[in-house]
Amino acid sequence: MEEKLMKVGISQGDSNGIGYEVILKAFSDPRMFELCIPILYGSQKTASFYNKILETAEITPAEIHIIHDAQKAVHGKLNLIRCVDDNIQIEPGQSTEAGGKAAYMSLEAVVSDLKKGTIDALLTAPINKHNIQSKDFNFPGHTEYLEKNFGDNNHKSLMILLNDYMRVALVTGHIPLSEVKQQLTTAGILEKLTIFNKSLREDFGIIRPRIAVLSLNPHAGDNGLIGNEETNIIMPAIEEADKNGISVFGPYAADGFFGAQTYQLFDGVLAMYHDQGLAPFKALSMDDGVNFTAGLSVIRTSPAHGTAYDIAGKNMASEGSLRHALYTLIDVYRNRKKHLAATANPLRKQYVDRSGDKEKLDLTKDE
Repeated sequence: MEEKLMKVGISQGDSNGIGYEVILKAFSDPRMFELCIPILYGSQKTASFYNKILETAEITPAEIHIIHDAQKAVHGKLNLIRCVDDNIQIEPGQSTEAGGKAAYMSLEAVVSDLKKGTIDALLTAPINKHNIQSKDFNFPGHTEYLEKNFGDNNHKSLMILLNDYMRVALVTGHIPLSEVKQQLTTAGILEKLTIFNKSLREDFGIIRPRIAVLSLNPHAGDNGLIGNEETNIIMPAIEEADKNGISVFGPYAADGFFGAQTYQLFDGVLAMYHDQGLAPFKALSMDDGVNFTAGLSVIRTSPAHGTAYDIAGKNMASEGSLRHALYTLIDVYRNRKKHLAATANPLRKQYVDRSGDKEKLDLTKDE
C-alpha cells in the first residue's frame, strides 16, 4: 500500500529576510513534491514579489496554488494559505515592525492548523526575535513559543541543532550569559538528558544513544581551580542519568572536544549554554544545519540560519539548510511512526515463582 504523503505547514518568517527566497528556491525543484505536500502560510503578494526576483535570475519558481483550508491542499504544487495582509510593506534587508507582524500572523495560523490536526508537522522560516515581539508574542524564540502551545509537565521542549554527523542540545537556551550559572541545576541537566535520550531513540531511531556532556568552565574547572560547577552540579546529573540507564559521558572541556572532533564518537552532545554549543556547530554546519524542537508531541524543524538581512532580496541565499530541515522533519515523522508501531503491543512481563523447590512460570500474574 502506498504511503500517504504528509502535509507540511511552512511559516513564512520575516517578510524582509531570506525566508521566502529559500522556500521558493527549495520548491523550484519538482522532486521536493515527491516527499510531502507543502503548505506555505503567508502572503500571495510577498510570494509574487520574491518569485519575480528568482525569475530575473532565470530560476523557475514552483507553481503556487492558493487555498483557504489545509485540507484542500493539492499534490505537486506549493500551496499557499493567505493569512498575512497583502498590504504589509515589503522592505528586503530591513528590520521593520511590519515584517515582525507578518511573521507572527503566519506562525499563529500554522500553529492553529497544527493543533487541529489538518497538517502533520511544522517547518519554520527564520524570524527576527526583536521585531516580532508584541502582546501576543513575548517569547525569546520559536522553541519557547511552541512549548507554551504544545508542552505540559510531561512534554518539555529541547532545542537540538543537527546535521548528518552531529547533534547538539542545550541545557539553557535564549537567556543572558550572566544568568546561565543561576539557572544551571543538577535536576535541570538531568531533565534535558532524559529528553535528549528519548528523542535520540524515538525521533532518530538510535537504540542506545551515547551522549557527551560539556563542562561549564574552561578546562572542565581544572579540579576546582577555575570553578566547581562540574563537581557540584554536572557530575551528579551524569551519575543519576547513568543510574537511569542513559549512556552519558563527561563533562568535557568544550574547546578540546570540538577541536579534536570528539563529537564524532557520540550520538548527541549536551552543551550548558547557547553559544557554547551553537558557535562551533554553526561554524561547521551553517549551510546544512537544522534546528529541531525535541520533547513535544508535534514535530518542528527550521533552517539553522537567521533572517540574513544583508543578503535578503539579492538572490544570494542558499536553500540547503531549509532542504535539510525538510528532510529531517520527514525522517522524524517516519521514525516516530515506526517507534509507535514497534512499542504498541509490548510483551507482558513474566512472573517466576522461586519460593518453592522448583521454579514455576506463572502467566496469571500481572508482574
